[in-house]
Amino acid sequence: MKRFKALLLSCLILIAMSACNTASQVPGSPDTTPALAEDAVPSEPADSADKDTDNRPDAPARKHLNVYSASYDSFRIVEKYKELHPEFPYDLKFNTFATMDGDFHVALDECLKANNDLTPDIYFIKSVQVKRYVEGEQSHYALPYKELGIDVDNLIKEADIPQYVIDMGTNAEGQIVALGYEGTGGAFIYRRSIAKDVWGTDDPEIIKDKIGPGWDKFLEAAAQLKARGYGILSSYEDIWPPVIGSAEVPWVVDGKLTIDPKREAFLDLAKQLHDNGYTNNTEPWMGEWVADMMDAGGKKIFGYFGPSWFVNYVLNLKGACGGEKLGEGTYGDWAVCEPPMGFFWGGEWVFVNKNSPLKEELGDLIKWITLDSSETGFQYFLANGLFDDGIRNAVTSGAVMQKVSGTSDFVGYQDMFQVFGKAAKLANGKNITQYDEFINAYFREQVREYAEGRKTRKQAITDFKQAVMDNLGIDVE
Repeated sequence: MKRFKALLLSCLILIAMSACNTASQVPGSPDTTPALAEDAVPSEPADSADKDTDNRPDAPARKHLNVYSASYDSFRIVEKYKELHPEFPYDLKFNTFATMDGDFHVALDECLKANNDLTPDIYFIKSVQVKRYVEGEQSHYALPYKELGIDVDNLIKEADIPQYVIDMGTNAEGQIVALGYEGTGGAFIYRRSIAKDVWGTDDPEIIKDKIGPGWDKFLEAAAQLKARGYGILSSYEDIWPPVIGSAEVPWVVDGKLTIDPKREAFLDLAKQLHDNGYTNNTEPWMGEWVADMMDAGGKKIFGYFGPSWFVNYVLNLKGACGGEKLGEGTYGDWAVCEPPMGFFWGGEWVFVNKNSPLKEELGDLIKWITLDSSETGFQYFLANGLFDDGIRNAVTSGAVMQKVSGTSDFVGYQDMFQVFGKAAKLANGKNITQYDEFINAYFREQVREYAEGRKTRKQAITDFKQAVMDNLGIDVE
C-alpha cells in the first residue's frame, strides 16, 4: 500500500509539473493540459457573453486568479472576499494537494518558475516553510507588500500585529513580503479542577506564576502535581513548542549549525519529565495522548501547550475531551494562561508572486486578509465566529481581538483572547530558518533516544550533528 501511494503521489506531482512547464511552451494550452487539483469559482454566470471582457484600458489579459495553498480553508478566505466585493472581476482557481502538504511545495515551486495561465498569483505558506519563501531559495518570487500600494507601516501599528508575524514575513532587505492572519501565539491550557485541588485556585493570573516564567518553576509545579497524583503533561515532548520557540538564535547562522542553549536544554528537560514520572509518557498525536484529554490515561493530566486552534480543533474536537457540553467529560474544565516561555505554533503567511499579471489588482485583497482591523475585514469575521461555523479563532490583529470576545464555555467562560493576545507578544519570529522542519525532526529523534535511556547525552548530540551534516550538508562544529 505504501509503495502504491508513493507511486500515485509521484505521478500527481509529475502531472502538476508537466502542466506548469507545458503551458509555458504552448499558447492556450492550460485548457487542455492536466493541472494541480483545481476548483474554479466563476465571477459571473457561465453563459455571460462578456465573461472575458474587461473594458479598462490597463486591465490584465488573464481573467482568473490562481490561488495556491495546501489547505482548502485558504481558498475559502479568497471566496469570502469575492463574495463581499462583487466588483472584483476575476474567476478564482484553487490549486493544491490538500492531503500531501510536503509535495504541494514541490508543485508550487515548479509553477512559480513557469510563466503561463497556471502561474501562482497568491500563495499561502504554512509557518514551517515560510522562511524558504521569505529569505531562502524561493524568496525571489515574493513581492513586497509596499509594492502593492499597501501602507504597511501604519496599518501594522493600527492593527497591532505582533512582532513574530512581522519578523517571519520580512526578507533579507527588510521588506515585508508576507503576513499571517491566524493568531498562533501559544499559551498553557490547563484543567481548572486539578489547579484547585493542588493550589486552591484556578485563576489564570495565579496559575501562570505557578508554572513559570522559566522551566525551573515549571518543574517545581510538576513535582507538586505529582505529589497529588497528577501529571503535568501527557508527554515529555509536549514542551517542544515552547522550548524551540524560546531560542534566541536560529539553528543555522552563517551557514553553520548552531545549538542555542535553550534548545539544548530540551535534552535535560525531557529526561527529567520522563525519569521523574511527571507525564504519562505518551506520544503526541497518538491515541493515548488524546485519551489524556478525557481522563482516560494512567493518571490525570494537568495541561497542554498550544495556540487557540489547539483549544478549538484539538481539545474541543468532538469527543476528544469526552463530551460536547458542560458536565460531559472534561468539557468546561479548562482554562488558559501565559506559558513559561513564549512561542508560536503554526499559521499561514500570504504571498503575492512578483510575476503575477494581476499584482496591481491584489493590494486590497491582501490588506483585507492580513491588515484590515475594521469590522468588515477578514480577521474580524474569523475572530467573531462569522467565518468558521461559529468558532472564534485568535487572529494576528491585537486590535481586532480587543473588539471581539473570545469567551467560551469550554474554558469556563474565560475570554481566552485576552491571554492569547498577550502570548503573541512573547513569541519570537527571528529564530526560524528554512531548514527547521528537518533539523527539528533530527533533534527530536535524538532527544527521545536520550530521554528514554538508549543513548548518552553526548552520543545523542553527536548523532544529531551527523544527521544534519549528512542530510542537509550544513557545517557543524
